[in-house]
Amino acid sequence: MNNTFDLKKILRPHILTLAPYSSARDEYTGHVGIFLDANENPYGSVTEADYNRYPDPYQAEIKQKITVIKQVSADRIFLGNGSDEPIDLLTRATCSPGTDHVIIMPPTYGMYEVSASIHDVRIDKASLTTDYQIDVDAVLNAVKDNTKIIWICSPNNPTGNNMQDSAIETILNSFNGLVVVDEAYIDFTDKPSWVSRLDEFPNLVVLQTFSKAWGLAGLRVGMCFASVELVRILNKIKPPYNISLPAQQALLAGLEHITAKDNMVADILQERASLETSLLDLPIVVKIHPSDANFLLVQFEDAKAVMDYLINETIIVRDRSRVHLCEGCLRITVGTNKENEVLIDSLKKYQQKNVTV
Repeated sequence: MNNTFDLKKILRPHILTLAPYSSARDEYTGHVGIFLDANENPYGSVTEADYNRYPDPYQAEIKQKITVIKQVSADRIFLGNGSDEPIDLLTRATCSPGTDHVIIMPPTYGMYEVSASIHDVRIDKASLTTDYQIDVDAVLNAVKDNTKIIWICSPNNPTGNNMQDSAIETILNSFNGLVVVDEAYIDFTDKPSWVSRLDEFPNLVVLQTFSKAWGLAGLRVGMCFASVELVRILNKIKPPYNISLPAQQALLAGLEHITAKDNMVADILQERASLETSLLDLPIVVKIHPSDANFLLVQFEDAKAVMDYLINETIIVRDRSRVHLCEGCLRITVGTNKENEVLIDSLKKYQQKNVTV
């Protein structure tokens, strides 16, 4: 356990004394009354839905449901506009522009670097190994006095694999800044979430999302699990009403359907296995990297040609061939059984036209 971590030492000094914006819903949290405090439209909205009132700024009802599902107290949950909002807020809360550093491990999710760049924060890179695992020595050697965050994506995007627990533990115990484990794809692996270990590591932050397994990407709601103190800071610096009322209402309804989510995950895992088998039968496929996510990173003999062909067939995959350690690779999201069949049929047609046996 990291006993030397002190959140106050890594926060930007002015954040500690910042007076947050106080919304009307902060001053009165009741649900009954004549509301003349927030300059809302008293006649309703231009739609049939009652969207004229501001939503709960802290999403209390949603968090109570999440506490049951994730087995974590509500005061350790921050909800953001996708996971991208907590990524941005964590950077802003800790990193002074032009001075502080973060560490990323390419190939990885691109928003860690984008967020740092937006805020003029130095980005130090410690490449994953050739088998897409954490090079712990390289990460710790990259740490400087003003390094504030280490970003770890597990299961990783775009490679799809889980990172070794022992590597993450070593970093948590050796680094006195925030270690953020992004678990956007956690539902597609049988490994336990790091949320269950928040009490062990005061510098641990865990990100999850409703966009993948829950099928709610259009709602843009991400979860951040952290210490009570850090969640309090994130609530202090976020926009007052960062999760819209329609999104909150739809998410509340969605949280009643855990079985449907679990069934979709099971279907995706079954299709992932079937898709991998079908792809391996194609001579144009060089390698399929092991996946703990809802996608496969596939190396082709000529990734660009395959990508161009699939686009012409209106089958859209993600070209990762120019990404570090992903040369020649396309990232293919696992589709429905029918979508995967169409993909494989198209790749067979490409192979017949372009490969001489």
